[in-house]
Amino acid sequence: MNTNTLQPVQQASRIQSLDFLRGFAILGILIMNIQSFSMPGAAYLNPMAYGDMTGLNKWVWMLSHIFADQKFMTIFSILYGAGIVLVTQKAESKTGRSARLHYSRTFWLLIIGLIHAHLIWYGDILVIYAVCAVFAYLMRKVRPSILLVLGLLLIAVHTLIYGFFGTTMEQWPPEGLEMARQSWIPETDQMQHEIAAVTGTLSEQIAKNSSTAVFMETLVFLMVFLWRAGGLMLVGMALYKWGVFTAQRSARFYRNGLLTSWIIGFPIVIYGVYRNYQADWSFEFSMYLGSQFNYWGSLFVGMGYICVIMLLSKSKRLSGLVSRFAAVGQMALTNYIMQSVICVLIFFGIGLGLFGQLERTSQFLIVLGVWALQVLWSRPWLEKYRFGPLEWVWRSLTYGKKQPYIRAETHELHPPAQK
Repeated sequence: MNTNTLQPVQQASRIQSLDFLRGFAILGILIMNIQSFSMPGAAYLNPMAYGDMTGLNKWVWMLSHIFADQKFMTIFSILYGAGIVLVTQKAESKTGRSARLHYSRTFWLLIIGLIHAHLIWYGDILVIYAVCAVFAYLMRKVRPSILLVLGLLLIAVHTLIYGFFGTTMEQWPPEGLEMARQSWIPETDQMQHEIAAVTGTLSEQIAKNSSTAVFMETLVFLMVFLWRAGGLMLVGMALYKWGVFTAQRSARFYRNGLLTSWIIGFPIVIYGVYRNYQADWSFEFSMYLGSQFNYWGSLFVGMGYICVIMLLSKSKRLSGLVSRFAAVGQMALTNYIMQSVICVLIFFGIGLGLFGQLERTSQFLIVLGVWALQVLWSRPWLEKYRFGPLEWVWRSLTYGKKQPYIRAETHELHPPAQK
């Protein structure tokens, strides 16, 4: 059998628990992304850099940080690693080969990500996943226990880098330290310059966006994303091989995993908030050492979320809600880019130009509106079409031929029961 026999996975063969988890993650990730869409970049890492941080705005930030910051990106990265194993195992079972499929799929994701990052929004994660997937593929047949250890070691590299910077600051050149401080708490004129660029002409927006995207794809990638995203992909491969994402493990397994993860994770994250406030969100502490509480705590909180979703997948009590979220997850690429387009039209100059004007409470109301839209539209779309629009483009490019798009028969979505 040759590679031309490979096809995208059919509806009846999809793993609903994986789609459910992916949908949960793609919706949740907007809680944090909305801050980058709507406020100067410094406000994402340092909540004191811009905007009101009293009353309800403070509570919105704290709850977002504790329950969302890095948690959904953790799930999404883990899922991408699981997806590498899932796709390549399917390909190898049919043809004995998977490299061509994997690297074609990765190349076109990279192209989509670059377009997204440089023309729409610099906070793109697809480029990072595509680059990491080039190397993660080579580990797809390694034993799960080794994948887990290697993944955690990779994740720890970032901590070593930030630990080095955080403990050697006294030896920095004064001008270098001052420049770093200014990026942590920019001057008012710097903030206004960023706001003017984002709300300016289309060419100004693209220039600002693209320059930030280059920074994210180079320095930030080497210091943070390579290690965290790459490591989490290996963890995801291990968890998939252990049957964690297919809801095959016992309910007791997921309950124990949930309890253990949250007992460890939430106290670490909350203590990190306390320590950063105690340090008055100073650059000297909060940028490097102070960020590590959430960096590690979010791994455990994210695992707790995974266990919750698997329990819901096993219970069958909320089948309607599960199918709605699974549809969002089945169209994860389309919904992810859609979130960017909607927010750009709200906050950037090409649209309403509200960048820098809305406080965190108002931002969260927009998040709720986008959630409602995507939960409501995804399932009806998939009842008529086989894929989301961008999923169809990605698959057609990956397989080198136009994929069928419109569902010809209703049993594609609801296959007949097995006899």
